[in-house]
Amino acid sequence: MEAIVLAAGYSIRANAFKMTLPLGQMSVLEQTISKFEGICSRVIVVAGFKAELIKEEMVRICNKNAFSFQIKFVYNESFNQGMFTSIQKGVSEVNAPTFLITPGDCPLVKKETIQLLAEQEGNVVIPSFHYKGGHPIKLSSEVKQKILETNPESNLRVVLGGYEKEYINVDDPGVIMDVDTQEEYRKAVDYYNKA
Repeated sequence: MEAIVLAAGYSIRANAFKMTLPLGQMSVLEQTISKFEGICSRVIVVAGFKAELIKEEMVRICNKNAFSFQIKFVYNESFNQGMFTSIQKGVSEVNAPTFLITPGDCPLVKKETIQLLAEQEGNVVIPSFHYKGGHPIKLSSEVKQKILETNPESNLRVVLGGYEKEYINVDDPGVIMDVDTQEEYRKAVDYYNKA
């Protein structure tokens, strides 16, 4: 199994480049990537805006950690056309029959949740906390094909609309927490420090 981490966005609402913001002893991006340890064989990080910062951060992450998976850096030259182009770029790199996909700013998911997703069958598997769907989501090679065939101006919701979804209820608020704004970042830091 492989994972795609989307790290190409502008971070407009965060008033800071959120991927490199500190969270505990790691950056937001490092926290997100580290959760795939022992579960995925490869993590594909898709960069766009400030790609050189993401590249530097990934070098730092790799020098600091001895992960069991490979990390691949991919640049999406069309990132300014929206998130779906980054999803397509990441998906085009996937070799495994199933893969996980998550925004890079979802660093608080528990590793146990990712393990549960990995074990679940289905074309589209979504973790859910209090009946609200979150990340990462697990997709099959059938969905991969559909994503690649879809117009880049579309979005993932449209693609997934054609599939039966398996929701797994998890006791993990991290699946619905991201770091889109300064306030959410402060909440994430508080949550992390209490965990």
